Amino acid sequence: MAPSLSSMAASLLVCATLLQTCLATRRLTALVQDQPSPITMEYHKGALLTGRIALNLVWYGDFSAPQRAALTDFLSSLSAASPPQPEPSVTTWFKTARKYYATSNARFPTLSMGAHVLDHSYSLGKHLKEHDLVALAARGGARRAINVVLTAADVAVAGFCSSRCGSHGASPRSRAGRFAYVWVGNPAAQCPGQCAWPYHQPQYGPQAPPLAPPNGDVGVDGMVVSLASMLVGAVTNPFGNGFFQGPAEAPLEAATACAGVYGKGAYPGYAGSLLVDPATGASYNANGARGRKYLVPALVDPDTSACSTLG
Repeated sequence: MAPSLSSMAASLLVCATLLQTCLATRRLTALVQDQPSPITMEYHKGALLTGRIALNLVWYGDFSAPQRAALTDFLSSLSAASPPQPEPSVTTWFKTARKYYATSNARFPTLSMGAHVLDHSYSLGKHLKEHDLVALAARGGARRAINVVLTAADVAVAGFCSSRCGSHGASPRSRAGRFAYVWVGNPAAQCPGQCAWPYHQPQYGPQAPPLAPPNGDVGVDGMVVSLASMLVGAVTNPFGNGFFQGPAEAPLEAATACAGVYGKGAYPGYAGSLLVDPATGASYNANGARGRKYLVPALVDPDTSACSTLG
C-alpha cells in the first residue's frame, strides 16, 4: 500500500537546527504516492530570491567529463543566456516556477552560470554529514547565489538513499550575506532503484521495465530529476518560509508534491507518456541546452492547483 500523504510529507524534511534552517528533501518513497487534488501552495510571506543569481557548482569526488557536461548543460538550460531550445523545453518547464512570484512583491530571479569548484581529492572524506554539505556549499558564492553541491557515486551522505535523494536549504544569516544551496548525490552505485527511477528498476512498488536514459548514464540522468526538483524548491522556497503546502516542519513544495509524475497519464509505477528519441530509444520530456534531452518532474501549477507536465 502507498504511504499516507502525512507520513510521506513528514519524511520530506530534515531540520538542521544547528544551521538555523531547514532542508527540504526529495526521496523516492513518493514515487508510489498518489497526488491529492487540489494541491494548494500557500505563500508564507518570506523572502524570495530576486535579481541576478549565480549557479555555482561544487563537484565533490570523481566525475567524468561527460558527466560534468550533462549536468552543466542542464543548469545552463535554466540560464537567462541560454539560446532558444526546441519545444518542449527545460526553459518552458521552468516558467511554471515563475508563476509563483506573481503573487509576491519579488521579481523572478535571473539565473546565470557561475563558478565551478572541483574537489577530486575528497578533502572531507567519503562519508559526509549535513554540516559537511553546508561547508562544501560555502565554497561557492557567499551571496546572491544558489550553490549546487554534487557528490560522486562513491560518496556516502547522511540520509542518502535511506531517506533522500537530494536536498536544498540556506546558509545562516551573516554579514557576508546569505546563499541558498542544493545538494544531489549520484545514486548509480548506492541506490539506483531508489533515486534513479524510471531509468532503473524500482526497489519497491509497482514494477515495470526501466527506461533508457537520454544521456546514457543512469546515475546522472537520475541526478537531473533530483536536481530539477530541488532547484525549483530553492527558487520558490529558498529560506523555508516561501511557497509550500502543509506545516513548515514538513512542507511539500512545487516539485515534491508531484513526485513520480513526468508525463500525462502517470500513475504509481508509470512515469507517464514521454517522448522517445528515435536514434537512441531514450525517454525524455524536455529539450535542453546544446541539443541535450532531459527528464524533468511535473510541477504544481498555481493557476490550476494541479501537477502540470510538459506536452
